[in-house]
Amino acid sequence: MKMKIIKKNQLAILVIALMLITAGYLNYDTNNNKSQNLGASSELQETLNLASIGDAELVNSDVIDEPSQEEIQASTETNNPNNYQEPERKETSSVSDEYFVKSKLERNVMYSQMISRYQETISSNSQAADQKAVAQQEINKINELQNAIMIAENLLASKGFDRNIIFVNGASINVIIGRESLEADEIAQVQNIISRELTAELDNIHISMK
Repeated sequence: MKMKIIKKNQLAILVIALMLITAGYLNYDTNNNKSQNLGASSELQETLNLASIGDAELVNSDVIDEPSQEEIQASTETNNPNNYQEPERKETSSVSDEYFVKSKLERNVMYSQMISRYQETISSNSQAADQKAVAQQEINKINELQNAIMIAENLLASKGFDRNIIFVNGASINVIIGRESLEADEIAQVQNIISRELTAELDNIHISMK
């Protein structure tokens, strides 16, 4: 009787042992599969990371690469089609402006020197009264002429002839305009201003471009 109980107990222990072994195997198998899946996921993520790094390197290399001369020229022409003409235009404009400014300065200095000489005559004790009177008249004429020239040049500038200068030599008046060319109506406009402000005949007005 005791032998049977022992065998039954042994059988029960054996069944339990088999169940534990089976459970352990299943648990091991499941964990192994998870590990494999995690390993596969890690490998996939690493591959994706490498691919991302590769893409980043490619992008960086594209940014670092210097553009070709053709690309630079095409981009420059697209953004500013007149880029190659601007330096020449600016240089020409600068030279022309310098000419007009310098010429007006020299002209004004000339008139100042003339007035100064006439004032010396007036101040001199050795000069006769009539000579002093003539000198004063010449000073008045120069002042009136300078004022008329200034008004005429300002009027020309207000009409769009920004760069201009007027030289008066007796009855002859030379007008220089900073343009490559003038239309017929523009020439007439300049003539009218000079004729009115300087009281000059149209035949005595000579217009040139610079």
